[in-house]
Amino acid sequence: MKFHDRGFVLPLIVVTVLILIWDLIVWFVGGTIFPRPMAVLTGMVELIRRGVLLKYVVASLFRVSAGFLLALMVGIPLGLLRGWFTRALQAFNPLIQMLRPISPIAWIPVAILWFGVSDLAPIFLIFLASLFPIMTASIAAVQNIQLVHLRAAQNFGISGPTLFKQVISPAALPQLLSGARLALGIAWLVVVAAEMIAVNSGLGYLIIDARNAGMRYDLVVAGMVLIGFIGLMLDLTIRRLERIDQVRWGFNR
Repeated sequence: MKFHDRGFVLPLIVVTVLILIWDLIVWFVGGTIFPRPMAVLTGMVELIRRGVLLKYVVASLFRVSAGFLLALMVGIPLGLLRGWFTRALQAFNPLIQMLRPISPIAWIPVAILWFGVSDLAPIFLIFLASLFPIMTASIAAVQNIQLVHLRAAQNFGISGPTLFKQVISPAALPQLLSGARLALGIAWLVVVAAEMIAVNSGLGYLIIDARNAGMRYDLVVAGMVLIGFIGLMLDLTIRRLERIDQVRWGFNR
């Protein structure tokens, strides 16, 4: 068996075993609250037939994409500049460290007050949740650049914007990608929590609505499984970027 085949088969075996254990435990306990795997699968089929599954998945992905991309556009330039200019870091670092520990969930009442029950509220929360990990990773990426790269550029007379474009940005890319991967995972967590309160669509809304509408725990667990599966797909997607030549050098295999 080839190595890449094992990378697919071994996780599949683990998941299959866990599903069997899940089914056996629920069958042995005889509980009626937590559903068995087949009931969850039946719930997913029901959501597909009702035409709401794709709608909710697309809604959640749209909010995550919008907030996450906005955080990249703002966080990376600010982080690179603050990491390069020591005075800027000293000036803004206390503010960053004060805002960073505040949970995005704590911003939900403020987001609803500002944006109402609309897509803007979860997008704002996802932006906040993603911004600080991306900014912190950008600052660290600049500060961890090896001096040999900077001195070589200076010997060739490279400075100013050209230095950022040709030396600092490429050297920081691997660490920026790691920060973006972490931020995307956080963004996916936050959108589910935000959709339980701030909107009336999405996978988070599906879970809370199924719980309130007749205690449909089969649909609750179906939503949880979908959230986990989509989170895995998002992580695999961003990890594929590590294979790009511009960043592959920064990752040990």
